[in-house]
Amino acid sequence: MQATLLTTTEIAKNIQTFTFSTEYPLSYVAGQFIEMTIPHENPDERGIKHWFTLSSSPTEENISITTKFFGEKASTFKKTLFGLKPGDDVQITAPEGDFTLPKNDKQPLVFIAGGIGITPYRSMLQWLKDTKSQRTIQLIYGVKKEDELAFRTLIQLSHLSFTPLVGKRLTSELLLSQIKNVQEQLIYISGPEPMVETLTKEFQAAGIEANAIKSDYFPNYSDI
Repeated sequence: MQATLLTTTEIAKNIQTFTFSTEYPLSYVAGQFIEMTIPHENPDERGIKHWFTLSSSPTEENISITTKFFGEKASTFKKTLFGLKPGDDVQITAPEGDFTLPKNDKQPLVFIAGGIGITPYRSMLQWLKDTKSQRTIQLIYGVKKEDELAFRTLIQLSHLSFTPLVGKRLTSELLLSQIKNVQEQLIYISGPEPMVETLTKEFQAAGIEANAIKSDYFPNYSDI
């Protein structure tokens, strides 16, 4: 499907939200992802396709992705993406994925975000706000520096317990010390692939059941 860039918005240091219109309205669930294709000259080994979790909510008219730029270290795909102008077209797939809210709205939730892993939670929180839905949520959001905290306004307006962790390594020991009644929670983990894999294993080793953990990892990110 073709998608056309409408706007780009800097929401934190080196982090941009790209908003696109689509050929026809997309049907998706908050927290799902798409694959985007941007053909360009001399692509590196990471190619012309990239997976992105939608940071937009199904309640919004257009779709958005949010991603970080690493300057000269960035892939040719990211450099091309950050060079797009309003009116430029890309190709996207239909949204998919099961990193979504549980049907049981009484289930208490813990959202763990490492860096750009905040994006699916933005989708979920905006959906909850727009639909006037209530959930019991603790958001633990780790970044290297305070100016990398994204979506602050929405987080502050949402009815949740917010625990920012700035300049700290997200270890299972640190995170478990922040979570009350951990065995009652459904734990979501979103962030760089190594972080998500490590925390998932360590949480299970700490006695948390596998079905009480949902994960969404971001490839090509080594840390937050």
